[in-house]
Amino acid sequence: MMATRLIIDGNAVYEIDEECLKKRQRREPERRTMRGQEAKPGKRPGKKQ
Repeated sequence: MMATRLIIDGNAVYEIDEECLKKRQRREPERRTMRGQEAKPGKRPGKKQ
């Protein structure tokens, strides 16, 4: 069974695959530490402010 969620925003419709989203969220912290870049909210790596 595939868990999905529909988001309707005006004329646009988005289908969210919740299983994929969960896998991606678990994987994301590992990817940041592997690259040596700890992400900070509101800042982009490589951008000068």
